[in-house]
Amino acid sequence: MGRRWAPGICAVALICLAAAAKGDPDPDELDRAYPIVEPDYGHTKLRLSEQGLEAIRRIENPIAVVGVIGPYRSGKSFLLNQLLSLSCDKGFGVGHMRDTKTKGIWIWGTPIEMDVDGTKVSVLYLDTEGFESVGKSNVYDDRIFALATVLSSVLIYNLPETVREADISRLSFAVDIAEEFYGRVKGGDIAFEPAKLLWLIQRDFLQGKSVQQMVNEALQRVPNDNGDKYIDEVNQIRDSLAVMGNNSTAFSLPQPHLQRTKLCEMDDKELDPLYVKRREELKQVVGSIIKPKFVQGKTLNGKEFVSFLEQILEALNKGEIPSTGSLVEIFNKAILERCLTVYKEKMDGLGLPVPVDKLQQIHEVANDQARMLFDKQHFGKHHAGQSFLKLDEEIKKVYRNFLLANEYQSSKLCEARFSECEDKMDHLQVLKLPSMAKFNAGFFHCNRTFVMECVGPSKERYEVRMTKMLHKSRALFIKEYNNKLFNWLVTFSLVMVVLGRFVIKFLLLEIAAWVMFIFLETYTRMFWSAESLYYNPAWHIIVSSWETIVYSPILDVDRWAIPIALLLLFWLFYWRCFGRRKRGSRSLLPLYKNSHKNSSRPRSD
Repeated sequence: MGRRWAPGICAVALICLAAAAKGDPDPDELDRAYPIVEPDYGHTKLRLSEQGLEAIRRIENPIAVVGVIGPYRSGKSFLLNQLLSLSCDKGFGVGHMRDTKTKGIWIWGTPIEMDVDGTKVSVLYLDTEGFESVGKSNVYDDRIFALATVLSSVLIYNLPETVREADISRLSFAVDIAEEFYGRVKGGDIAFEPAKLLWLIQRDFLQGKSVQQMVNEALQRVPNDNGDKYIDEVNQIRDSLAVMGNNSTAFSLPQPHLQRTKLCEMDDKELDPLYVKRREELKQVVGSIIKPKFVQGKTLNGKEFVSFLEQILEALNKGEIPSTGSLVEIFNKAILERCLTVYKEKMDGLGLPVPVDKLQQIHEVANDQARMLFDKQHFGKHHAGQSFLKLDEEIKKVYRNFLLANEYQSSKLCEARFSECEDKMDHLQVLKLPSMAKFNAGFFHCNRTFVMECVGPSKERYEVRMTKMLHKSRALFIKEYNNKLFNWLVTFSLVMVVLGRFVIKFLLLEIAAWVMFIFLETYTRMFWSAESLYYNPAWHIIVSSWETIVYSPILDVDRWAIPIALLLLFWLFYWRCFGRRKRGSRSLLPLYKNSHKNSSRPRSD
């Protein structure tokens, strides 16, 4: 039987080992304390503990955190066990040795479910490593304090006996956080609210004063006639805490028993009744001020809280000393991305290329919109300047990219229009029937199209190239125009002679063609060169007639030269073969007669 169960037992063991290796805590084992942040080897910076993070990731409700801070051996872990109604052997570890028992930051694995303003909230209790313990640097303590301040919804400052100057100076980071984020509102939701500060003074006798009066007196300015720098810094913290008095409260708790080293062995019956009463009142006070943790206007579930913790820890570990400015940058990161998105969407609405002044105008409008959004939603008052400078730098970087893209698109478009005009001018240079009117029409149309369509920073450069190209093309066309036209007219006159003599036998047409041919040939020989012909008024008349025939807005003979020539040949053929038979030999104009049929002279043969 034992051998039969062996494979199943091995399989279960393998599954358990795999779960343990993955870091997922067993649901039955969540009812204990887990580390979420541990010190590094040098005990100066912090690192995450994956086992504790897995316990948090399981939480689906909005999370609230109650954190306890204070000097080492001040009873923080015992206080948390009391608030959770846990014994020392089951709850957070309690130590009475010289070395601190808690290392880093721990949480209780099973959250307390509460109803806060109609919302079910999971409350995590957080224990921190005590200040001023042996073998640690002040920077490490500052990181622990800063992380607890940012993560907590309620921050219990556990102090034995009284409030010391050192205890107040410890709050410098909390003050910076509160001054940066306190009161920031995005729409109707809280963007980020610092932890409620609860001064917990463990003292039996208050000497006729309330604990709030004791705290208020400790927060009053101390005279500094000698100008001591340290006193000035503490006084500034006092002033800030006094201004934010509505974000803090004070509570006194008497000693539970004179034998503090044996507290874990005692039950409530053995503890001081006044302590038990005040402890229950403390539970009610803590429960009344608990609020879910808000980050950027929304609550956080387990996975979101872990992601938030990772970002904050990265910011606090950045540099030698944890700074509020680094935290502000983390909070403003998403807002900067939204502002850049607004800027890019506005700029993307432009169809590049555009004129530089228009691009600059849209850039200024988009930049103003992004800055207005940043002013409304950014975190931080004093340290937001760094985020603003980063936004300005990113916008300038995006704008430079738009300038380059605009120049590229402008160059591409202008090059395309320039090439089209260049091809057009080349085509006009080789017209079958040269026409100055057609060249001028193409010239002005090309220039007008280029001016209208070529836009952007490359326009000025291409306008210079365009002007040079057009002037060169025009000069070349004019140079060749008269010579081509002269040759065409000579050819045309000879063709008309042939047509008038042999095809249609039209005497006047033949005479006019001979007159044109003789004029063109004899004039150039009489005046030594063809160029002198081009200044003759008769030549201007011929050119005007040619231009009227060859090109007009209605008919472009050069374009339809071949179809028109074919049509004329067909008409001549039809007229020569069939037209004269139908009309007989009568004509209004003199035509050539058949000499053999009409002659009365006798044949010589």
